[in-house]
Parts: sequence; structure tokens; C-alpha cells
Amino acid sequence: MRIGELAALSGVSKDTLRFYEKIGLIEGDRLANGYRDFRPETVTWLHYVRTAQTLGFTLAEIARHGAELRDAPDSAEALSALLEDKIRMIDERMAALAELRSDLAARVGTGCPFRPADATR
Repeated sequence: MRIGELAALSGVSKDTLRFYEKIGLIEGDRLANGYRDFRPETVTWLHYVRTAQTLGFTLAEIARHGAELRDAPDSAEALSALLEDKIRMIDERMAALAELRSDLAARVGTGCPFRPADATR
């Protein structure tokens, strides 16, 4: 299918599809007339990409993990492990943000909030 049809079926703009192709996230064959020709399963892959993005995965992670999931003997188990890793990373970021928030709150009203935390007391 051509890029316009792929865009319509997937809900992804042609510019985004061109970008995805440029970074290797999708692959289209070039016809003799220069048009791109994409396989029908590209639509399914693009739905996966969009869902993964809403779950906080970067395009680089999606590209890397997409290949891993395709080659996994049990894709459901591999996907569950991937999601558990993402949850662990989010928990670590939340803990770091909570610590940062606490540090910022401790500096409010100290006159010079950019002094080291132990010097403000």
C-alpha cells in the first residue's frame, strides 16, 4: 500500500511515516516510480508503536524491543517482562522526583535556596 493509504488506515500522518521510515522503525519498498510501498502488517505495527508511546516507551525502545518481541519464543512472556522493567524504571524515577521535591520544599523560605541543603540550617 502507498503512504497515503497507510496514513489513513493507521491514523499516522505521512510526515510521521516518512520520519519512522528514516529512523528505521518501518520499512517500505520503493517502486519503479519512486513511490513507497508498505506491507499490510505495517498498520498493525503502527498501532503497536502508538500504544507503546502512550505507555511511555521511546521510539528507540520501541524499535529495539519490537525486534526482540518478534523473535521471542513466547511473546506474551517477553512483553510482560518488558512492561515490568518499565514499571521498575518509573518507580525509580518517582522516588527520585519525590526526593527532589522534598529537597526543594526544604529550601523554600531559606533566603538563598541555591546553597547546599546542609548550609541552610
